[in-house]
Amino acid sequence: MSLSITQNPALVSLAQSPIIFTVAESVGVYESSSFQYVGELYYWTGSLTNSGSDANYTISKYPNSQYVGIFDLNRIINSTLTPLAQANSSSVVYYAVDFYWQYQNTSSLFVTGSHTRSATYKALDGYGIFQEPIGQQVYSKTPHWPIMTDGPVSQSAFTTNYGGLGVYVGDAGTTTPTKIVYTSALQTADYPVSGTTSSNAQIVRFPIGPAESGFPLSGSIESYKVQAYNSSNPLGTPITFDVVCTQKYPNIRIKWKNRYGQFDYMNFNMVNRQSFSTERKSYQPQLGSWEGSTLSYQNYDSANLAYIVDSKQGIVVNSNWLPETYNEILKQLLVSDEIYWVQNESTDSVMPITITTQNIVFKTGVVDKLIQYQFEFNLGQPYKLIM
Repeated sequence: MSLSITQNPALVSLAQSPIIFTVAESVGVYESSSFQYVGELYYWTGSLTNSGSDANYTISKYPNSQYVGIFDLNRIINSTLTPLAQANSSSVVYYAVDFYWQYQNTSSLFVTGSHTRSATYKALDGYGIFQEPIGQQVYSKTPHWPIMTDGPVSQSAFTTNYGGLGVYVGDAGTTTPTKIVYTSALQTADYPVSGTTSSNAQIVRFPIGPAESGFPLSGSIESYKVQAYNSSNPLGTPITFDVVCTQKYPNIRIKWKNRYGQFDYMNFNMVNRQSFSTERKSYQPQLGSWEGSTLSYQNYDSANLAYIVDSKQGIVVNSNWLPETYNEILKQLLVSDEIYWVQNESTDSVMPITITTQNIVFKTGVVDKLIQYQFEFNLGQPYKLIM
């Protein structure tokens, strides 16, 4: 009897989407009505080899009509990735599964097959999209890999911008980067990146804003490219940032967690408006000195008092004219569960916000050429500090 793992997940999976193992037994013991495939799931952080001796979960599956067991681990693995990306930019969990089968024989005794343990895999706090195949390697999902973004290939920047992108420096089944190369018209500079394939240091954040600490270019810059390199070998597609002039309206810089668990940024430098609204509830108190010798009341007593007054602050922002290539990351903004208004990221000064815009009609450059979009957000920290 031989149990085989016939389908494995990618070496690095995005944990909000399917993480699939398929197992099959080559001998006909699976014909028993009590036959089950069993997987003992181990997951951990830290060192690659620190899997522990006890399984975290035991999962059982009856065989399907093809006599195979299909295990999807994404809900369990994703539940372990709880830190905010703002607090942990390299949130990586390791996992492995020890598979076997069991059934009850005619004497009601359990018969257990031999164990087959999977290799060790990694998961990030992200998601796949249609029409990506189940188990697709993460480096095939974006042309910019190992830079963890879907683009676009050309973006705008101000000299006052802060911000950084994530680059994967662990083992994803492809070449590991050693540096980010910045290229402008007059200069080239390197930003060294390194990590280890045997710990959680799988992702490094590198600066893309000219005002961000560590940004390697200096002087007057009209545009610059960033691209990952392994020694002298370029990896992925470069991203170009065009430095634009200060606009009439104060710039609002928004960052949001993208589908790789890292941040994308965008400047909303057209008109923006901030709003402030309140919600109050009141009650009618009992007036007068009912505990006194006579009944009276004070001239400052009120027959209508507020017992709760809450507030909500919001902001509406408008983009500049954008090409159609921005549509993909704007979709990721709409579905992101972690969004910030960047106020001064060099001191980690960000304002958490939630998007309230629910519907956007995505335009195409064929019809509309350049496109403007408007988004509305609520500030995650209202005026009153109540804990």
